[in-house]
Amino acid sequence: MIDGLRLPPHWSWASFGEVADVASDLVDPTLTPDAIHIAPNHIESWTGRLLPFATVSEDRVTSPKHRFRIGQLLYSKIRPYLAKAAFATFTGVCSADMYPINAKIDSKYLLHWILTPWFTGEVARNQGRTILPKINRIALDRMPVPVAPLREQRRIVEKIEELFSDLDAGVAALERARANLKRYRASVLKAAVEGSLTAEWRVKHPKVEPASELLERILKERRRKWEADQLAKLAAAGKQPPKNWQAKYIEPASPDTSNLSELPQGWCWVTIEQLNAAERPISYGVLQPGNEFPGGIPLIRVCDVAHGRVAVDQLKRIDPAISAQFRRTFIQGGEVLLTVVGTIGRTAVAPNELAGANTARAVAVIAVVRPFIPEFLELTLSESSMRARLTSAAHEVARKTLNLEDVRVACVPLAPFKEQQEVLQQVAEKLSQIEAAEVAIDHGLLRATRLRQSILKQAFEGKLAPQDPSDEPASELLERIGIHSGVQLQEPGYNDKRSQISNSRRSKSV
Repeated sequence: MIDGLRLPPHWSWASFGEVADVASDLVDPTLTPDAIHIAPNHIESWTGRLLPFATVSEDRVTSPKHRFRIGQLLYSKIRPYLAKAAFATFTGVCSADMYPINAKIDSKYLLHWILTPWFTGEVARNQGRTILPKINRIALDRMPVPVAPLREQRRIVEKIEELFSDLDAGVAALERARANLKRYRASVLKAAVEGSLTAEWRVKHPKVEPASELLERILKERRRKWEADQLAKLAAAGKQPPKNWQAKYIEPASPDTSNLSELPQGWCWVTIEQLNAAERPISYGVLQPGNEFPGGIPLIRVCDVAHGRVAVDQLKRIDPAISAQFRRTFIQGGEVLLTVVGTIGRTAVAPNELAGANTARAVAVIAVVRPFIPEFLELTLSESSMRARLTSAAHEVARKTLNLEDVRVACVPLAPFKEQQEVLQQVAEKLSQIEAAEVAIDHGLLRATRLRQSILKQAFEGKLAPQDPSDEPASELLERIGIHSGVQLQEPGYNDKRSQISNSRRSKSV
């Protein structure tokens, strides 16, 4: 019935409709507002685990739903390739996009079969619709089910749950480790921008140029570049500099430090505008980029900026004529990019290879004046507290938007030039270690997923639990199911404690 799956002796193939019934029991959920509500998004793919859920009233459910009971299976008929199914340990109502199922064989045995790639692959091949795939009841009833002797089904379930329990404990440990790494990453960035990361370095290097002197050099270079730009424009137009033309230079806003924390000795607060080139004011990018233009100008959008990098390989290309209307945001390389519409606070330093590219309106360009290091500003803006300050300054229009004026006057810490280099080196080393640990965790989680499927594969090949020749053959079990249609068969004295609901959940029953 399934290519590559050979059943052991005393097992038999059956159709899903022969071993289970879909229990349609539509009810008005508004009559039971405190009932638990389960939808497909409350079930984790491939594991059968329930995710956090709520009640009917909390989910504001009003349309008819299926009532489900303890011991039934809940199976998502929408997008069945996601393999979302769970065993009900409490009563409640479920989405009309789900089937409550009464199993005539061991319920958890059937659940584990539903969660195999074999079953899901067969369902995916028989699903209807193209926009929103769905498996109807007729197609579901035709799906093949390998049926083991009833006693062996229970031995298989016990072994699966024992192995899955160990596996889940390992996965939980990996998830905790990943959460700890996320917190550690945040603490590294916080320590970097507050100066505590390089506290020992400062003790060993007491005579470096302080940030206040560095700022003076930056401001002088800022003005010099502006004057050079003005003269170049006048020369290109064939004009002589007018009298007092240098007086047109506007000094950048100084920081308001009244509500700012104290910085380490040698550091100082500055505004982003003080670090930005006067001839290239902080600007929004292209307003309406138009359709994809093969061979055109690369466009950096919000979705292209993440984790301090620009996803160069996925950039959209736009008409050069449209890009030419937004010259202030032409990329030269080394600019700090900041997302200011929708998702606020994503950052990256524009790589030199993108020289000539442009940005979308949601991405502001900060042209840093050297000798300041742009990577240090990017690091500062990516730190969680700074990102929170920027987000809080944003306002809602159609989408959350951060005004450029708020970006210009935003205050950031300035470290001495040599200390900026040290901060970046230490952060790079620590983040490299974090990323390596995250890769190891991802590999561990992938191995756990593969091991889960390997366990199920062995289970339904008859290799996981011992076989007993004295067990009633599956063929006889199926005959009895046919006689007692609609009844879940149990042997005398069998008490499936796994189907009992915990006292803590009884109060939420329908």
